[in-house]
Amino acid sequence: MNFLNGLITAFVDGVSELYHVQIESREVAINQTKSEFVGDYTIVIFPFVKTLGKSPESIGNEIGEWLVQNHPDVVAHNTIKGFLNLSMSDAFWTRVLTAISSENKFGYGARTGEKVMVEFSSPNTNKPLHLGHIRNILLGWSTARILDACGHDVVKVQIINDRGIAICKSMLAWQKFGNGETPSSASLKSDHFVGEYYVAFEKAFQAEYRAWQLSDQGKSTYYEKKKTDQDEDAFYKDYKNTYFNTYSTLGIEAKEMLLKWEAGDNDTKALWQKMNQWVYDGFDVTYERLGVHFDKLYYESDTYLLGKKVIDKGLASGQFYRQEDGSVWVDLEDAGMDRKILLRSD
Repeated sequence: MNFLNGLITAFVDGVSELYHVQIESREVAINQTKSEFVGDYTIVIFPFVKTLGKSPESIGNEIGEWLVQNHPDVVAHNTIKGFLNLSMSDAFWTRVLTAISSENKFGYGARTGEKVMVEFSSPNTNKPLHLGHIRNILLGWSTARILDACGHDVVKVQIINDRGIAICKSMLAWQKFGNGETPSSASLKSDHFVGEYYVAFEKAFQAEYRAWQLSDQGKSTYYEKKKTDQDEDAFYKDYKNTYFNTYSTLGIEAKEMLLKWEAGDNDTKALWQKMNQWVYDGFDVTYERLGVHFDKLYYESDTYLLGKKVIDKGLASGQFYRQEDGSVWVDLEDAGMDRKILLRSD
């Protein structure tokens, strides 16, 4: 940093005056002072101990005092072992910040020709962007800007999770409870509008699940499958996904909708496109408010068939295996990651 050159020169002059020894500026290592110590910048004393013939603490204290007396920007010093910590004046920081503010490209490096991709945000299309997304978006955007300042050619992308059972939950709820309502007629930001139907599905599912728990089938399932000393609340909490996939009317309808989507059913695809567009319109408002944009968008709906092809290759090579129910798995236990499902039975 250019604004530290004067401090380094003063250190060299101090060594010369106090010890009658000439050192080179390039020998002086200067860093920001660690947060647990008092000071702004730290000069490493160890390299000069042998030449100057004194302990690191003595050298640090003597040169520190000399700098306070002879350098207008050094206002205080302390020495911790072989590290001389220096506190700088307000005038020094005013001068530094003034110089930085007048330099349009401060901190920017030369172009490297290296391309870097930063992927961030990447939401689902069944609910609005929430605070966790905003954190991710701003971290991704900041990372991209920093990499650009370092000279890289940055490509900002997001992978939009636009298909799957969660998206079908919002779609099914709108079909059942929407009565043709639109974001405009509801006076709601459009991604929030779709999110309301995702919540509506969950409320309806929870009501259905509670009713099943009180039924003869629900009670007999509890007594048949519960673990030792597992009370009803704990059992039904753990059993929720199994119930959704096995008994739930809403779960069956949502899965049927997903299968229709995968089969290319025109009505299902039309509803999917309409509700996804509502979400995209809402997302765009948020991105514009944040001052964020992307160079490329990727969609899960464009890649899920490619994923199935990869699974077929893995089956043919023996890397993956098929269970009796038709589901496809990979065994990663030798890597400490258990067995993972890649393709469900349906």
